[in-house]
Amino acid sequence: MDEADDRGIWEYARSNGFTIVSHDSDFANLSALFGALPKVIWLRCGNQPTSVVERLLRAHIDAITALDATADQTVLEIL
Repeated sequence: MDEADDRGIWEYARSNGFTIVSHDSDFANLSALFGALPKVIWLRCGNQPTSVVERLLRAHIDAITALDATADQTVLEIL
């Protein structure tokens, strides 16, 4: 997927039931255009080491679980 464009990643995630986790605002924009699936977790923390991203995701597990369970929420921003 390293060479896929945003739309290709979007379609792959939608087709396979994945949630997109990204620093890229383009996926949040695609969500606004095309709707709820796939869900998007938008990391607004800048480029960080994997260990920092892991801690952020673990710290927001309740919000991530709620995103998955809520039909009308499409994007979760994590700062």
